[in-house]
Amino acid sequence: MAWTQNYDPFQSWPLSTVVAGVPILVLLGSLALLRVRAHWASISGLVAALLVATLGFGMPVGMAARAALMGAGYGLLPIGWIILNVVFLYNLTDQRGLFGVLRDSLTRVTCDSRLQLLLVAFCFGAFFEGAAGFGTPVAVTAANLIGLGFPPLAASGFSLLANTAPVAFGALGTPIIALAGITGLPISELSAMVGRQLPFFSLLVPFWLIWAYAGVKGLSGIWPAVLVAGAAFAIPQLLVSNLHGPWLVDVIASLISMGALVGFLRMWRPKEIWGVDGKPADRSAPRTPVHSRRAVLKAWLPWIILSVVVFIWGLPIVKAFLDHVSAVRLRVPGLDQMVLRTPPVVTHSTPEDAVYTLNWLSATGTGLLVAALISAFLIGYRPIEIARTYWATIKRVRYSLLTVACMLALGYVSRYTGLDATLGLAFSRTGVLYPFFGTLLGWLGVALTGSDTSSNVLFGGLQKISATQLGLSPTLMAAANSSGGVMGKMIDAQSIVVASTATKWYGHEGDILKFVFLHSLALAALVGLLVFLQAYVPPFTWMVIRP
Repeated sequence: MAWTQNYDPFQSWPLSTVVAGVPILVLLGSLALLRVRAHWASISGLVAALLVATLGFGMPVGMAARAALMGAGYGLLPIGWIILNVVFLYNLTDQRGLFGVLRDSLTRVTCDSRLQLLLVAFCFGAFFEGAAGFGTPVAVTAANLIGLGFPPLAASGFSLLANTAPVAFGALGTPIIALAGITGLPISELSAMVGRQLPFFSLLVPFWLIWAYAGVKGLSGIWPAVLVAGAAFAIPQLLVSNLHGPWLVDVIASLISMGALVGFLRMWRPKEIWGVDGKPADRSAPRTPVHSRRAVLKAWLPWIILSVVVFIWGLPIVKAFLDHVSAVRLRVPGLDQMVLRTPPVVTHSTPEDAVYTLNWLSATGTGLLVAALISAFLIGYRPIEIARTYWATIKRVRYSLLTVACMLALGYVSRYTGLDATLGLAFSRTGVLYPFFGTLLGWLGVALTGSDTSSNVLFGGLQKISATQLGLSPTLMAAANSSGGVMGKMIDAQSIVVASTATKWYGHEGDILKFVFLHSLALAALVGLLVFLQAYVPPFTWMVIRP
């Protein structure tokens, strides 16, 4: 028998909203305030979600359990699969001493830690967001920053902070594609609208990143380079999203940004060199060792292979072929088509699909594994050494995999119970202020699900309905859901776990959350302010695409 979601089970929307938020409070409170280890915090949050779903919102126990199992499956594949294999690649390079050579080669481009942070976390990370997304950029950049000598908190926090502006166009435009599918709005218009919001922040985020790391004084010493990196990303982001579409926005913009920054640094140097402690470095310190071209190429080879393989793996034609030959769609019995979403979240009662796609071959993590194995043989590993390293990696990330599985399980219980919709409806009651709070709804969605794509699927329809009821452009508010969501990426639990795993800083997820939370909220509020101006205030209103 089908079960119908009830978004106000207590006949009082403030009370229902508070109860719906209990699992989030348990999860984040355990991490940030009680300093509970991430896997225990995620288990606590999941238990709270199951209790709220069954006792508070009346979901049958069997359905809630099936939703949790389905979410845990998605937590392991694709997210956990990415974590496992990118850490595997890092371990392979670290054991051969190649990370030290890579660090030295980056230092030869610039030995200033501020510029290294800009190059690795912002430019390099944006490429991986565009090519793969789903945790890959944070894992890769955090590991690289550790290799450059950054402390674990800085490597984790700044990787998360930098992985914001590219997120809406990540994984070859997947969030925008999903948003178009859920809302029925033209993909070209959604891409263009997001492309008229995020470039402001693509220019701002690099400045924010360096300010957060080195303060006003540190920023003032390298602002020309920051401007070059930000502008070289923001302008292509605007042009490609409006003239071509969402598919290659981040890939093109990141490559241009990296090329522009490296070229600029060949002609310009800061007057003062800063070390990895965020303070001016002693110029009399020993110079970076000079390695042969062969050694440098060998150090970079695994990451070049990774970039090429991940990009190829993400191409729609390749992904479609791999899915065709290997993907298995498993309908979850007792859950698939058994949960009804109702107005005002949707226009009419709609049964929710519950299909787990076992796409092990097309998953980004499989591409990472292929890249790691190719790299291992090229840098001289024997099969038995590869096997030992992989087993050591599994043991290293086992708690992280458990954490991510529980996080996704919590998110799926929230989705199928309607807890997310209850929270979203609270935002939709804000009237004329809805452009601001609707943007924060996207932020909340990503913070809950860990994915801009998932947030767009959850709240895209609600954004369209609310905008139409309030006389706003549905394209504006659907795009705002995605643009606001990017700032929630740095505080979602699975990204924090990815960062703590890549930096070997287990048990400090609460410290990372506290480090980035205010940055996330402030930037989300600025996106909300921009959307509010676009909704009501000339000359910003000319940017808005209207039906």
